[in-house]
Amino acid sequence: MTVFLLVTTFLPMMTTDSLSGSRFAVKELPYAYEALAPHVSAETMHYHHDRHYAGYVGKLNELVIDTPFADQPLEDIVQSADGALYNNAAQAWNHELFFEQLSPQPQREPSPELRAAIDRDFGSLDALRTRMNQAAAGLFGSGWVWLATDSDGHLSILAEPNAGNPLRHGLIPLLGLDVWEHAYYIDYRNRRADAVAALWNVIDWACVSDRYARR
Repeated sequence: MTVFLLVTTFLPMMTTDSLSGSRFAVKELPYAYEALAPHVSAETMHYHHDRHYAGYVGKLNELVIDTPFADQPLEDIVQSADGALYNNAAQAWNHELFFEQLSPQPQREPSPELRAAIDRDFGSLDALRTRMNQAAAGLFGSGWVWLATDSDGHLSILAEPNAGNPLRHGLIPLLGLDVWEHAYYIDYRNRRADAVAALWNVIDWACVSDRYARR
């Protein structure tokens, strides 16, 4: 039930574009840009996905050339790289997970298995949301707040600056809240807490539960 503040990094998984010279390709949204409105606007989704996320992928493709990581999977790059290569690889992975967990028609309850783990480790689903909201509001600067699990199914919340990811600590990310300003500033300006509260309306617990089942 402890909220950890960790200064670290992250891991990934992405599609490989075999038809172009780029190793890693931008993964398309599984819904229309406007589908998450009014909680997340189409304008925010265009900037978030097409510019920021795509920018990380593009920079990753530039940086990986002629390095020891040139032929390695993205998860290996995130686990082992440092500096700009690590930052861009991790942000590519983080954003892919982030967009995948959102839905215009989300399942609003976790699976029985995940719900039991949440009740055990946090007391209730509402208590989990409250803890993650508090972690998001309290994280200084840009970063991510994660719900993660270990291989035994025990849950924890991690608040990490910049591109930090639980995979660097041997944990499995289940749900990520992006608290970089590019994720919310168009719609909410400096009201980060309001942006995070709105995001819960489009979190698909079916996706999160599936990640927990595959741990």
